[in-house]
Amino acid sequence: MHLRKLYHTIEQFASIDYKHDVELLSHVLKNIVRNEDIQIKGGRLWKFDARKGAYCLIAQVGEIDRVRNNFELNALDYPMFLDLVNKRTILATETNKYLRRKGIHKYSATGIGEVAKWKKHSVFPYVLAFNSEYINETMLQTMNVIGSSLTSILQKRKNERKAKEFERDLDQARIIQRRILPEHECKFHHYNLYGISIADRVVGGDFFDYVQSDESDRLAIMIGDAASKGLSAAAQALYTSGALRMGIVHQTKISVLLSRTNKLLHKTFADERFVSLFFGELTNDKNGLLVYANAGHNNPILLHSHHQKIEFLETTSQVLGPFPEAHFQTESTLIHPNDILLLYTDGIIDATNDDGKFYGESRLVEKLFELQKCSAKEICQLTIEDVEKFSANGSASDDKTIVVVKRET
Repeated sequence: MHLRKLYHTIEQFASIDYKHDVELLSHVLKNIVRNEDIQIKGGRLWKFDARKGAYCLIAQVGEIDRVRNNFELNALDYPMFLDLVNKRTILATETNKYLRRKGIHKYSATGIGEVAKWKKHSVFPYVLAFNSEYINETMLQTMNVIGSSLTSILQKRKNERKAKEFERDLDQARIIQRRILPEHECKFHHYNLYGISIADRVVGGDFFDYVQSDESDRLAIMIGDAASKGLSAAAQALYTSGALRMGIVHQTKISVLLSRTNKLLHKTFADERFVSLFFGELTNDKNGLLVYANAGHNNPILLHSHHQKIEFLETTSQVLGPFPEAHFQTESTLIHPNDILLLYTDGIIDATNDDGKFYGESRLVEKLFELQKCSAKEICQLTIEDVEKFSANGSASDDKTIVVVKRET
């Protein structure tokens, strides 16, 4: 049979979706022996058992006396199995007395699967051995095609299984991340809040939260950005958000809360895996007092409606994670009626268009002035839409998060 045709024939044999590799290989073995074009009289499938150091017979087909079930050959006593790693396929004379009595005098064998380490040796997980009236160089080529094509098929199946497992893990990660994000909308006394977070990948490193302690008339607002992307960033975001939530429940002061969270992050994650964070507290104070700490995060924008002026809530301390003894200072400002506080992450201002230009802080401020008469929800949604439209054809992308706080009265 032409070797390319043989390759496609083997693929056809293996096209059925078996649950286990042994089932697939047994099916292929049966079809190879039955295929008149390949001219093979009988065959056996061996599987390596690392605990025993032996190859166990798990399937046999063809015009030869049946070998007893569960027959084993010790790998060290049967050099052919170890030789296969260097040659993949061999043509040999049978030396085992029991197998010779079964009529097996000459055979060809090929290793299948990903080579594994066993003690000081390397072994194939499976071996296919065949009997034929024509044990020659042509048979060697045939066996090489069978071995390499089946190894490729097993590798593909393994990759597909990993992909499915990874997809399930991603689904779980997506669910978990949704759970750590609050409902978009929140009402606290005379403040309306609305937040949106869009991950650049399936999951992301951005997070935001609003948390009200059961025993205190305070609302904590936080927005953070974990370094890197994807699952690792999402794990760090989840960890940070959880630590902050626990601290808020115990009514810990902002500076103490951030200091404790920082030390936890330093112990848990590598130094380069930092988190930038803005953390603020609102109360029912009639003057609109906001106490906050900005740990290396983008400066939130506070639009004072009456004076039509912008105040940036600048950094008060270093990022969380790399510096275990860092101190976290707090500052305060006032949010007057109709004032708007806009919190955001890097993905907003660093979004680029098709010319490579950044969305930028100035454009974000202009958008806030443009939308200042809108509700917190509308400001948030329309701003995100503008950023997405601006960067639709851009090459750079990142997680995007915006939280808007608007005082109504």
